[in-house]
Amino acid sequence: MLDGVSEVVEAGERRSLPLVTDDLVELGDATLEFLKALASPARQKILLLFARGAELSVGQIAELAGIGQSTASEQLKLLRRGGIVTSRRDGKTVYYRADKDGMARALADLQHYLEVCC
Repeated sequence: MLDGVSEVVEAGERRSLPLVTDDLVELGDATLEFLKALASPARQKILLLFARGAELSVGQIAELAGIGQSTASEQLKLLRRGGIVTSRRDGKTVYYRADKDGMARALADLQHYLEVCC
């Protein structure tokens, strides 16, 4: 690397690319949590349960996903941290549903990141 230029070797061809050092764009913590939450096939399966606005309790999610309630609860915690689901309490029961606004924010952040970096 010389004078702010890095060399890239691609299929035997060497070319130089400018390094981006000013105005670096980073993904926000919420978007990183969003991506982590989506990385699991088990959580992807749970997300599909919320299609068409479904609102489900932990017990219902566990039954439909074929997992234990404690596992469902742990997966929902990660999905909620990732802004993928939201919850509301009705007495002793907590109901979960897709968080469209949270997902939209994370996707907008990711899109902005990709526009700048790529």
